[in-house]
Amino acid sequence: MHPVTDELVAAATDGEPGALRSIYEALAPRVSGYLRSHGSSDPEGLTQDVFLTLFHRLPDLTGGAAGLRTFTFSLAHARVVDELRTRQRQPRSVPYEPATDQRTSDSAETVAVRTLGTQQALALVEGLNQGQRDVVLLRVVAGLSLEETATTLGRSVGSVKQLQRRGLLALRATAHDLGVTPGTDRR
Repeated sequence: MHPVTDELVAAATDGEPGALRSIYEALAPRVSGYLRSHGSSDPEGLTQDVFLTLFHRLPDLTGGAAGLRTFTFSLAHARVVDELRTRQRQPRSVPYEPATDQRTSDSAETVAVRTLGTQQALALVEGLNQGQRDVVLLRVVAGLSLEETATTLGRSVGSVKQLQRRGLLALRATAHDLGVTPGTDRR
């Protein structure tokens, strides 16, 4: 690692590639460490940003090696402060983990089976056409997935979805027309 000297800064200001590389090699690890110690989530990316800005503004730099170090760390500080402010303004993203998610709600099918008496449920299902009845019974009573139901009936998944949707809408309408409400048993 080369020390940053006034001569090295002058050569870098003149655009000498070797001088630019030497400055980067001398200061980049320190800049990266500074950013990391301040909690940057991407210290390497910010380090690159600092040096892109530094090399772009190098012709206007004054103060030799000391001025270069001061300006470099001023840029690093400004970048890390900007990153932290941006992070505070944005909601924190966390991965969704279904196994730990306690939020649940019952499906319409589960509520219907639980709240209607067995006789009422069977009477309502008997009012469906054969395709709707088969799908609703396989999905709700047997607990098969859409794919399993489609395979069992020799239908497409889209067809099963439509039959289920239409069957559940018909069940809802029939239950409403009959005045069946959840939790009552009309024999």
